[in-house]
Amino acid sequence: MGLKLYTNAQSRGLVIEWLMIELGAEFEKIELAFYTEMKSESYLKINPFGKVPTLVDGDIVIYEMAAICAYLADKFFDQGLAPALDDPKRGLYYRWLLFAAGPWDAANSDRALKVEIADEQKKHIGYGNFQDTYTALIQGLEQAQPYLCGEQFTAADVFVGSMLFWQLKMAEIESHPAIEKYLDAVKSRKNLKNPQSLFAE
Repeated sequence: MGLKLYTNAQSRGLVIEWLMIELGAEFEKIELAFYTEMKSESYLKINPFGKVPTLVDGDIVIYEMAAICAYLADKFFDQGLAPALDDPKRGLYYRWLLFAAGPWDAANSDRALKVEIADEQKKHIGYGNFQDTYTALIQGLEQAQPYLCGEQFTAADVFVGSMLFWQLKMAEIESHPAIEKYLDAVKSRKNLKNPQSLFAE
């Protein structure tokens, strides 16, 4: 039984499609409509959130972006999109995947939705605020050489790069020389040609 990807052409499933291309992985793409097919009884048994993307590999179901990226990079480890387990950069790789899926995504969502956190409640917000996460992003990108884990392009670059392309396109974040330099390196990937037309400005 092969890989199945439940997705939508206007969703973050594009990130996983790009990763699949980088990995040379064969998969069945199943397009679902927002609000109808994604909320169907049959699909909710697969993903109780009723969202995409969802990856199915036999009996294994994965529906968190960072988890899908990490799973696929390890499943196709010979393609070189994840540092080895004994490579110190493995920690950096995990940090970027979880930073993008956690603090960065949460803080950006708050900002985009104009969520106001009362001052007395801010200390309870584990991911900080947008400025904290933006500062962390820039500091990290300034150390990219040229990718997040040095010279090795990884699944973390697919995830983070896709988010930045989209956020710049939607004017959700301000650009910065460190962002531009990093995305120039990401754009050099030959397999970006299809997602680039969707993510790039």
